[in-house]
Amino acid sequence: MRRRWLWLLPFLLLLGGIVGWWRYARWREHRFDPVILSAAQRYGVEPALVKAVVWRESRFKPKARGSRQEIGLMQIRAAAASDWARTEKIRGFLPEHLLDPATNTLAGAWYLARLLRRYQRADRPIHYALADYNAGRSNVLRWTKGNGGTNSVEFLAQMDFPGTRKYVLAVAKRYQQYRGDFPAKKP
Repeated sequence: MRRRWLWLLPFLLLLGGIVGWWRYARWREHRFDPVILSAAQRYGVEPALVKAVVWRESRFKPKARGSRQEIGLMQIRAAAASDWARTEKIRGFLPEHLLDPATNTLAGAWYLARLLRRYQRADRPIHYALADYNAGRSNVLRWTKGNGGTNSVEFLAQMDFPGTRKYVLAVAKRYQQYRGDFPAKKP
């Protein structure tokens, strides 16, 4: 009698593994939502955009480190974080503090808000801000030829860094996906 059901054991183990992996992936993708929401609200950035940047920069790994000394969830560099800390009048700030998800997300949301304000006049400020976040302002200026009025399609076509183009498109797509995670407040 036992042998008749024995063939089900591998199937059940596989099914359990798939369900377990799915639950872990879902938990990992949503565990920082309160931190992201708080930072985004503080600096007036859509939480879905902050979350999309976190996804692309670190895949939700708070201890992530980049090849150019970027740190944490939003892969913030020490110089940008120091600007944030100085603006916020935070004393004793050290780059190691960026390993804390709340601190990192605050600094990253502040920096992203600053970039979004910089490109407000552009047709699609999100694309410009994301390109700046990834490749720097000098490259964005080169791609727009100093003209902030270039539309998004032209802007993406001007990029000679395929990695930055992929970055901008991936974050923009994920941003749309995450909008459902943070419903708009009703007035």
